[in-house]
Amino acid sequence: MTTKSSGFTLIELLVVVAILGILSSIATLSYQGYVSGTKQKSTENAMQQISLAQTEEYSNSGEYHISTTCGDPSETSSDDIETELFGGGDIITKESGYNICVVAVDSSYLVKAANGSDCEADGGTEIPKIITMTANGAWTGKEKCEPPPDLDL
Repeated sequence: MTTKSSGFTLIELLVVVAILGILSSIATLSYQGYVSGTKQKSTENAMQQISLAQTEEYSNSGEYHISTTCGDPSETSSDDIETELFGGGDIITKESGYNICVVAVDSSYLVKAANGSDCEADGGTEIPKIITMTANGAWTGKEKCEPPPDLDL
């Protein structure tokens, strides 16, 4: 005598669990990409604000503010920029993961932001993603993970 069961079989449950696992992994990767893109856009916005503040600084004092700690990993030049150009305002958020500095170039400046967690080289070592904005607002390095040789941070 056979009895008819109205429940799910083990195979059916395993298939559902596998499908849910695949969907959640895709969603997690999409979310991480979204967060990374948002951090980059936030940093670019801060860099544009720095450029505007540099114009005001040049109008007031006749020279641009240049970061003194640019490239020194033990100190952050982002705090220096906020103090000098924005009177201590929190323009460059720590959550973005980028360190921003201003570098002198001839009689002008470059605003550079570096983040070491967005890119990986062969072998799994992190390379900094460097975004550079010139004084006239031109962007370089937004899609690259290797800094140009003359703009090392």
